[in-house]
Amino acid sequence: MNIIVAGCGKIGAALTKALSEEDHNIAVIDIDGDTVKSVANSLDVIGVEGNGASIQTQREAGITNANLLIATAGSDEVNILCCMIAKKANKNISTIARVRNPVYRDEIKYIQEELGLSMVLNPELLAAREIARLLRFPFAVKIDTLLRDRIEILRHRIKEGSPLADLRVMDVNRKLGTDVLICTIERDGEVIIPNGASILFSDDIISFVASVEEAAKFFRSIKEETHQVKDTIIAGGGKIAFYLAQQLLSLGIDTKIIEMDRKRCEILDENLNGATIICGDGTDQELLLEEGIEHTESVVPLTNIDEENILLALYAKKLNPNVKCITKVNRVVFDELMEDIDLGTIMHTKSIVADRVTSFARAMQNSMGSNVETLVHISDDKAEALEFKVRGVSEVTGKPLSELDLKDNLLIAAISRGKNITYPKGQDEINPGDRVIVVTTHKGLDNLDDILKR
Repeated sequence: MNIIVAGCGKIGAALTKALSEEDHNIAVIDIDGDTVKSVANSLDVIGVEGNGASIQTQREAGITNANLLIATAGSDEVNILCCMIAKKANKNISTIARVRNPVYRDEIKYIQEELGLSMVLNPELLAAREIARLLRFPFAVKIDTLLRDRIEILRHRIKEGSPLADLRVMDVNRKLGTDVLICTIERDGEVIIPNGASILFSDDIISFVASVEEAAKFFRSIKEETHQVKDTIIAGGGKIAFYLAQQLLSLGIDTKIIEMDRKRCEILDENLNGATIICGDGTDQELLLEEGIEHTESVVPLTNIDEENILLALYAKKLNPNVKCITKVNRVVFDELMEDIDLGTIMHTKSIVADRVTSFARAMQNSMGSNVETLVHISDDKAEALEFKVRGVSEVTGKPLSELDLKDNLLIAAISRGKNITYPKGQDEINPGDRVIVVTTHKGLDNLDDILKR
């Protein structure tokens, strides 16, 4: 597809990278010429210097032939205007606007419908929702949903002495009395798509597919806690912290926010009824001890400085190895350094947004030959889980799965037929009308037939 990204900040650059890896034709717009050149040269995309809300600039970027415009400038109002102008220039274009200000939160649906936006992106709200989900289910490192939230893909590190250690994948459900499907194993920086004979080891990170009920049953069977956390300490009082606190308070979770800026503390105190707002340094050890970090069940470092977030998570883990930590990190460069350090869940807001937009772009291609409904990056973006809608008879339908010549490093993880979801075996078949979940390390699959060797 032809896609224009207006705004080359952190989010815009991350989206451009993710979409260019999907082989879309990308043009980027930014008022900063140096930024445009840097992004265009590093990602081999077209760069246009100028105001994204200018019709002339949009024309230079190819608006009349574009399929999708994504506005990610620093101003919500500019992003909305950018999308409105794009719709005037090309009535068939789909538009996505980043709208971050909490003032607009209750008006998002109205804005989207009245202005004809395909999607409204609020990166901070998306991040807050994912963090809240993890605090509701603290036994998982990461949780994604598929098949319209009917099944989950959960990521979990196998601890020393876990009932999973030294088990073959084929023996997991029989021994634990569960119904889950292990779809990836992360070990020594590599991702393995397992078969039944694959053996699990301590310190492996597994991703598995399960219903909500079976996921809880699975964790109970390996003696992991399945209740939501009772309390949390949030370091940093920015937009993510605000949205997160709203959700946690609604769940009855005791919430403390530590923020240095006094004016920001006053705003949070006025708008978050029930939260405890502390004006202070979230990395001050004495303050953290006073606020009970030794005994709190979860800690969420959300400052704007990666190093502070990492150090706070390390300190919390040192005081209480069982504390649930969700650490926001902006720079991906830290990922390799942190592979051997237990910081709990690492949260990249850019990756959350990129997943959402990439999935939307794949779905847009339905009318252009793709039948991907949803896409989720798993195992630190080294693998993908894709939801396909089977629209008719093809090379993969009506045959036992055991007879299909599937690509290596690919697993058919689930088949949804009507109200039933199965984790398929060799004798199962794919039929028209099914929804199929495929997990693979191959990138860029557009059609279900792409799972076959060519």
